[in-house]
Amino acid sequence: MDDNYQTYLNRVAKSALPETYKSQLQHIQASPKFQPLPDGRRKAVAFPGYTVMTPPAEEDAQNTALYQSLEKCQQQLLQFTDNLIVPVPPSSFHLTLADLIWENAYQYAQENTEKFELQLHSAIAKIFEQFPQITDNNPIRWQILGLLIMPRAIGVALVPQNEIAYNRILQLRRAIYQSPELTALGMEQHYHFTAHITLGYFGEVTPELDRDRLSTTIAELNYQCLENTPELSIYRAELRKFDDMTRYYREQNWTVLEF
Repeated sequence: MDDNYQTYLNRVAKSALPETYKSQLQHIQASPKFQPLPDGRRKAVAFPGYTVMTPPAEEDAQNTALYQSLEKCQQQLLQFTDNLIVPVPPSSFHLTLADLIWENAYQYAQENTEKFELQLHSAIAKIFEQFPQITDNNPIRWQILGLLIMPRAIGVALVPQNEIAYNRILQLRRAIYQSPELTALGMEQHYHFTAHITLGYFGEVTPELDRDRLSTTIAELNYQCLENTPELSIYRAELRKFDDMTRYYREQNWTVLEF
């Protein structure tokens, strides 16, 4: 399902164009992952599941400069969008490498599959252990391209430094989504891969929202806060669990993949 290298570059490059922002903003919706509170703020609702991802910002010392830059970008975005966006904690910034299972599917699997979590951990451990290692010492690096507007969220899109960096991630995704053990547990690929780091989710989208002005603002922010942003070094993949969209955690004994 995932694109080849050149197709990916072409598709993602279009996502950061002003005319794309203008079009996509016509279709944004409030995220159901956050609910309004009486004081106007929004609270994360239960949305449990598992994912394979890079370490979150709070545990990723190798990418501190990048995540600090994205936190500044998040703050500028909030400043210019009039409470439209519900920010995620900067400590949770990360790159999802492969979505696994969430919400209703996760709850169903938990209730109807004997030793579901044990089987899941065993399957991921097998994939990580059998993943081919490359000893050329070339780090997997991805660069921030620009802000990315999704139907219910906003983040930054990433492009690989080269084809090798792209294919290594695709190789991992294929190993995960083609695993008979994970397929038997109800896990399958739902989306084309679009590497991104989520900065926030859309809150209330009112009819009064000036989408043309917002698209211009977002295009300008690309230059103001994303120019010369450090690259993301992908050196480790981890199985993480989440209860909502604000925190991703793991136990010390859970298997990891070192690239």
